[in-house]
Amino acid sequence: MIVIVDYGVGNLKSIRNMLQKAGASAVISSEHSVIDKADKIILPGVGAFDAAVANIEKLNLRETLVKKVRRDRVPFLGICLGMQMLGSKSEEGASTGLGLIEAEAVRFNFHENRDNLKIPHMGWNTIKVKKEGQLFRDLPEEARFYFVHSFHLQFEDKTNIVCTTDYGYEFISGIEQDNVFGLQFHPEKSHRFGLKVLANFAELT
Repeated sequence: MIVIVDYGVGNLKSIRNMLQKAGASAVISSEHSVIDKADKIILPGVGAFDAAVANIEKLNLRETLVKKVRRDRVPFLGICLGMQMLGSKSEEGASTGLGLIEAEAVRFNFHENRDNLKIPHMGWNTIKVKKEGQLFRDLPEEARFYFVHSFHLQFEDKTNIVCTTDYGYEFISGIEQDNVFGLQFHPEKSHRFGLKVLANFAELT
């Protein structure tokens, strides 16, 4: 069973619908008893970092989520803001992330004059696959994905970067570290390409 964590943010139903289209069983829940039985977990996210962390804390979900990742070793996928929350902190706020990976979120910073590039980075873009990752298995070469974000992760361990995207400069758009996965784009908004990524996640063992 895949549990999509409901902590007040994210495109929950869109993610569930995509997973169901891929033939996977998924539920939306914030209940500890449900999350504790999960075989896989998805942490979606839109909005501000501090507000999202505050919602996690209000529901007392931090310990449960960390336990599922570190003790139970279930596959755990963070999407967009959910990916940024995998790290320790963000330039967007003062709250502490889940600390599941050694990374932090930083705001886009265009040092050169790029008047045509706006923040947030919004719309369709491609990825550059850096290494074979489980989520990108059998993905078409022309794959493109939908992004909406002003921040992105900086990740010290380059070996765990599976894809990057160019927007003013190259930034990390996908990571895999053991059973922890992160996607900066929204697979639930990325049509057949996002469907394939979510199907690959659902098939993980």
